[in-house]
Amino acid sequence: MALDPKIPEGPLADKWTNYKNHIDLVNPANKRNIDVIVIGTGLAGGSAAATLAELGYNVKAFCFQDSPRRAHSIAAQGGINAAKNYQGDGDSVYRLFYDTVKGGDYRSREANVYRLAEVSSNIIDQCVAQGVPFAREYGGYLDNRSFGGVLVSRTFYAAGQTGQQLLLGAYSAMNRQIGRGKIKMYNRHEMLDVVVVGGKARGIIARNLVTGEIERHSAHAVVLGSGGYGNVFFLSTNAMGSNVTAAWKAHKRGAFFANPCYTQIHPTCIPVSGDHQSKLTLMSESLRNDGRIWVPKNMDDVKAIREGNLKPTAIPEENRDYYLERRYPAFGNLVPRDVASRAAKERCDEGYGVNKTGEAVYLDFAAAFQRYGKERAHVRGLDENDAALVKRLGQEVIKEKYGNLFQMYEKIVDQNPYETPMMIYPAVHYTMGGLWVDYNLMTNIPGLYSIGEANFSDHGANRLGASALMQGLADGYFVLPYTIGDYLSKDIRTGKIPTDSPEFDQAEKNVKENLDHLINNNGSHSVDYFHKKLGKIMWNKCGMARNAEGLREAIVQISELRKEFWKDVRVPGTQNELNEELAKAMRVADFLELGELFAKDALQREESAGGHFREEHQTAEGEALRSPEFQFVSAWEYQGEPKDAILHKEELEYENIEVKERSYK
Repeated sequence: MALDPKIPEGPLADKWTNYKNHIDLVNPANKRNIDVIVIGTGLAGGSAAATLAELGYNVKAFCFQDSPRRAHSIAAQGGINAAKNYQGDGDSVYRLFYDTVKGGDYRSREANVYRLAEVSSNIIDQCVAQGVPFAREYGGYLDNRSFGGVLVSRTFYAAGQTGQQLLLGAYSAMNRQIGRGKIKMYNRHEMLDVVVVGGKARGIIARNLVTGEIERHSAHAVVLGSGGYGNVFFLSTNAMGSNVTAAWKAHKRGAFFANPCYTQIHPTCIPVSGDHQSKLTLMSESLRNDGRIWVPKNMDDVKAIREGNLKPTAIPEENRDYYLERRYPAFGNLVPRDVASRAAKERCDEGYGVNKTGEAVYLDFAAAFQRYGKERAHVRGLDENDAALVKRLGQEVIKEKYGNLFQMYEKIVDQNPYETPMMIYPAVHYTMGGLWVDYNLMTNIPGLYSIGEANFSDHGANRLGASALMQGLADGYFVLPYTIGDYLSKDIRTGKIPTDSPEFDQAEKNVKENLDHLINNNGSHSVDYFHKKLGKIMWNKCGMARNAEGLREAIVQISELRKEFWKDVRVPGTQNELNEELAKAMRVADFLELGELFAKDALQREESAGGHFREEHQTAEGEALRSPEFQFVSAWEYQGEPKDAILHKEELEYENIEVKERSYK
């Protein structure tokens, strides 16, 4: 079945404007009679809930955290992209659009990406008006820095806590609407099913995580802003509570799941220290603006470092391999994430890793200390040849830009990154796959929308850094409020959606049966036992590099693990209490299904593209090798078992960008 993305007619640059000019609207008096459910209160869900409520809709917002401020968006560090061209360095809406499509290895939809670039400037204005404390230059103008995969500076930032500040802006907008009574907030609630009535999404089944009570909630439309599924790998940079449940339940109700194999491996994470770990910590990509990545050239130096007999600062420049600068001179340390991650893996696989496990490379700021220190000394009329002074002044500049990140690194690793290089290694971070949506951000189930990381639409096979925050806020503040209005204009006479229908009865029954099974199973292994086993299968067979044999093995192993889970998982406690193990068990059950579909999607995609790297499909230089026949979106239809899922395709047409081999050299 060919999917219809509902892309408007006309020139690319005019599509969004023409679309908005011709959609149906809901007048303010009628908005008061329409209910919308929003799942998730991160940047996408929070901005959507606030904006829809401000427009006049009645919004029910759900989050499984104790507060919307706990959403994983708060962990984003480096910045948010926007085509403002404040630096005067040649940026434009088209260049942001081009960089995003190229960065995604030509596997994203042109119309959606151009719209994203087009509204990006509005996001910055909105957030400044909310009081978001973006960094500013000496003269008071908003500052920018660079991120991977681009040749301009377009990333707005607030030190190393950009996500937190942007989320506080969305949270304040939500709180205003909560105070007005336009948003009814359901903290500590988790969506466990979507209810489809008459072919339309009309509500959800939710569980009160404090009391265990199962609740029915109805609405005229349901919006999923529930984030990504990186925790299918167990170890990731995601918050431990991040999960796929909302999107997966929608998939099991008929929503197509698109490109599940497109997962981003972030190159600058603190390396794994042992099996005791439950999550990984990200060091912002913004650090690659000033940090240089290297490993020793000589194996003797590597061995001495691992044995603790040599410090990295003692290795002279001529014995260091700045491999990104060597391999990709045009972009250097700011190549896209998939390229940087594979390059680090290649060096470590060759034996040049610098920690005890051999899975780490250096991120070194010594050159930045010198560069910034000399500039500051010059400005202040001080001695530029005083090495100690220059280093101290340079460290002051780095502390102003990234101080909280350096502090976080030191607390975790117990090493001072001002005195010795950071150690980093790639780790699972973001997921480009998600629910399939059309140009309106609606899934193939009418009335069910998916926004932010929960959908697949904007990043193709690899997301450029600082674009996640951009997409989440673009969807919530500036796209969904228009597109959902066109749909809801047909519902102004529908009236309240009742919750006593057979569809709600059946959905609640399914949820209760699963909960009853898990709590009464009395198996012999904990939830984490199964989650860790799944994570190892995923990382070893579906991680940075994949091959047909490993993917076939993964499909079988995950299927067997899932059967074992339902037979032998042990969940302590009861249903009618705050039971985090029970909540976790429900989420891991969904991961055990998603993981198999992930491997199936990766197996059928006989090419390498962005974060999906098939060892059988690479160039002579070890770069990803795309295949023209896979220039489509893989959208999977649920059929009871992941192995039975049916593939639907959305062919990707490029009318404004020439598709060619990606090069950052």
